[in-house]
Amino acid sequence: MLALFLVFRFLPVVGAFLLSLTDYRLSGRWTFVAVDNYTRLLQDDLFRQSLVVTLTYTVIFVPLTVLLSLGTAIMLQQVVWNRGFFRSVFFLPYVTSIVLAAVIWKWIYDAQDGLLNAVLGLVSVGPVDFLGQSGSVLPSIAVTSAWKGFGYSMLILLAGLQAVPKSYLEAAMIDGAGSWQRFRYITLPQLRPVLFFVLVIETIGAFQVFDAMYVMTGGGPVRSSYSLVYLLYDSGFKYFDFGYASAIGLVLFLIVLIVSLVQRRLVGRDD
Repeated sequence: MLALFLVFRFLPVVGAFLLSLTDYRLSGRWTFVAVDNYTRLLQDDLFRQSLVVTLTYTVIFVPLTVLLSLGTAIMLQQVVWNRGFFRSVFFLPYVTSIVLAAVIWKWIYDAQDGLLNAVLGLVSVGPVDFLGQSGSVLPSIAVTSAWKGFGYSMLILLAGLQAVPKSYLEAAMIDGAGSWQRFRYITLPQLRPVLFFVLVIETIGAFQVFDAMYVMTGGGPVRSSYSLVYLLYDSGFKYFDFGYASAIGLVLFLIVLIVSLVQRRLVGRDD
C-alpha cells in the first residue's frame, strides 16, 4: 500500500510541482522558468475572479450539503419500518453520473420550459432565468451538487448518530432534557469527529467543482460560474499551458490544505 501511495499519490504531486516551474508545451519542449508561473498567477485577474467564484460556491455548497445530510440522517434514524429502503433511495443520486444530474437539473432550471418555472407559474411568479443570472447561478449549481452528493455524507452521519451511546440520551431524558437539549449537548458533541470528516470532504469537493459548471453553464454568464478547476482545465487542455495549469493546481492544493487545517482547529479539536 505504501508503494502504491508513493507511485500514484506522492510522485504525481512532486511531478506537478516540478512542472509548475517550467514552460511545458504539448510538443514536449520545456523551459525552466522558476516561479514565473506563480508570479503570473498573482497578476492574473481571471485567476482572482475564479478564486472568488470558487470561494463563494464553497460558502453556499458546504453548509447546504452538511445541513441536508444531517437533517436526512436524523430523520432516517427515527424510521423504524424499512429503513434500508429509504436509505437506498436517498443514496441513489450519489451513484448516478454528475453529467446526467447536471443535464436533468439544467432542464429543471430552464427559463422557458423548465419544471421549476412551470411550478412558479402556477403562483404567477417568473419565469426566472436561474442559470442565466449572475446572482442565482452559483446557488442553483450548489443545489444541484448538494442533491447529487449529500447521500454519502448522510450515511457517514447516520453511522455517527447510531454510535452515540443510548445511555447518555436516556440519562438526559430522566433529567428532563428536551429533544433540542439532547441534540445540542449530547448528540452534537459526540458527532464532532464525524462532522469534521464530512466538512473536510465536502469542502474539498466544493473547491474541485467543475463538471456541473461545465455542463450547466459553460462558466457563464460572464464567467460568474468559472471556478479554479475550470481555469485549470482551460489552461491545460484548451491552451496547452501545462506549467501554468500545474501552478493553479498547486495553489488550489495549498488553499484546500489551509482551509482543512482551520476546520481542524475549529471543529475537530479535542476539548
